[in-house]
Amino acid sequence: MSITLVLLIPVLILLFIWIGSLWLVRGEDLAAYDHPLDPAGAETIASQGGISVEHGHAVTEIAAMGAQVGGMSRKQMLQLTRDFMEEVPSGKTFSCEFVPTQVNGRPAEWVLAPGIDPARRVLYIHGGAFIAGSPNSHRTITSRFSEIANAAVLAIDYRLMPEHARREGIEDCKKAYRWVLENGPTGPAEPARLFMGGDSAGGNLSLVLAAWIRDEGLRLPDAVIAMSPLTDSTYSGASIRNNLETDVMLGPLFGGLVKIPRAVLSWIYFIENKVRPSHPEVSPVFGDLGGLPPTLLQVSEAEMLLDDSRRYVNKARGAGSPVFLQSWGGLLHVWQIFYPEVPEARAAWEHIGAFLQKAEQGIS
Repeated sequence: MSITLVLLIPVLILLFIWIGSLWLVRGEDLAAYDHPLDPAGAETIASQGGISVEHGHAVTEIAAMGAQVGGMSRKQMLQLTRDFMEEVPSGKTFSCEFVPTQVNGRPAEWVLAPGIDPARRVLYIHGGAFIAGSPNSHRTITSRFSEIANAAVLAIDYRLMPEHARREGIEDCKKAYRWVLENGPTGPAEPARLFMGGDSAGGNLSLVLAAWIRDEGLRLPDAVIAMSPLTDSTYSGASIRNNLETDVMLGPLFGGLVKIPRAVLSWIYFIENKVRPSHPEVSPVFGDLGGLPPTLLQVSEAEMLLDDSRRYVNKARGAGSPVFLQSWGGLLHVWQIFYPEVPEARAAWEHIGAFLQKAEQGIS
């Protein structure tokens, strides 16, 4: 083999990777949605008296978990993440009843606060980076959601990666939505009110479902709540890298990934997920955001996914959808899960409750 050919082969390989990556992330330039937020659709909320001591305790707990990540294999990190999340509700007392059920063969549970109206329902999709989490891990969220919505919450245990493909988890959530349209905690019945929510990966799935529900011509949710959602799986937002050091939760877990060149990262994503990272099925911000139900996104200005929310809200509002953003300074990714101990979590839930009431009254 000639020296010229030996030198040419790696060049051709790199060229193939680069050209292929352009196809994988093909889509509109999301930087077009980095303009200032519409004041009518955005609210910055400051913690009274600064960040609370209780939030500081949560940060310490998360940082201790992140400190264990260094030097771990991918398998070890997966198990650490899953174990940590399942311990979140440990030692907490709940007034809600948790009723196991089955949704098209998948485990799920009804979360029922005392005195709720079973005709009012919520489909809740848990977070966990698509690799962790369960109805159990998110009981602090689902129990509070049941209380403020006066509704029965259906928490679906969708299939997780890497044991299952990303699209299998999406399909589980789609089937769960169809199911909750026809079934309540007391048996088959249509809902009088129906809400949908999710956090992080679950926020992504909720926003993906909202567009799918519209396109399928199904009954739209009366409102959607997305907490710190991933909306762009191409990871193009500046906050992904700029907030790497301030995001105490996601930084240690995924900081190594964002340091990989985007051309290589897009190929890794495609190989693992069998879908282009810019496809609206995994990146809802790339899809049609017109005709959506009232939707509230909550995000911390310190987290890596800040731009995911900003861009989604700007694009959706530009398309005429009643989508709103509430941002907090300096808080953890999905701080709402630390209810009721953390004051900022209590405040976030009060804002969610107010949004649901306005959505029911048709106020935008």
